[in-house]
Amino acid sequence: MIKLNNIQKIFRTDEIETMALSQVSFEIKSGEFVAIMGPSGCGKSTLLNILGMLDSPDGGEYEFNNENIAAYPEAKLSQIRKQNIGFIFQSFNLIDELNVFENIELALLYHKISAAERKQRVQAVIEKMEIQHRAKHMPSQLSGGQQQRVAVARALVANPKLILADEPTGNLDSARGQEVMSLLKKLNQEGSTIIMVTHSAEHAEYAQRRINLFDGKVVAQSQLSVA
Repeated sequence: MIKLNNIQKIFRTDEIETMALSQVSFEIKSGEFVAIMGPSGCGKSTLLNILGMLDSPDGGEYEFNNENIAAYPEAKLSQIRKQNIGFIFQSFNLIDELNVFENIELALLYHKISAAERKQRVQAVIEKMEIQHRAKHMPSQLSGGQQQRVAVARALVANPKLILADEPTGNLDSARGQEVMSLLKKLNQEGSTIIMVTHSAEHAEYAQRRINLFDGKVVAQSQLSVA
């Protein structure tokens, strides 16, 4: 599904040039669950933004489904992103003024989908996430774990080929964090490809493979036993 070859990303100011990613190369196959780890400032978020087509590399090749997209313009990347990728964020990123159903449906408004099909899809994913009893609740009425379930539902509702999770348990207590990780593991077992950035070695154990970054470079890759 994904192949990175010597990816580079440089951030420049008037006085400073910072190499955020340097010669990053790896492959991710369809159906894998991969954890990306490393200390703060090592390039994890920058890498995830490139994988999610929210940013473009300054050098190297990014193949997505056998297509080199590294130099594609934003309009083309946006089209591919909408059709293929779902995002889960640490801060949930729910809209306070919308209820659970509406927050999830929002992810479908950028697709050419009828109102009837949107309702059907949202209802199906709400049931999958076991939050149907919260459909009319506002985000402020939910616990952190429930909000993250809504965020996962929103990521899934468009049936993406790839799920990118950025510290998905970062704002949760340990019990709710384990709940979300079990949910991601189940989604992977059902066929979803998942790439997760995490600081937690314990949560990384839920993945099949771990990629370690340090100072913008891949310093280790390892297969993990099934949690």
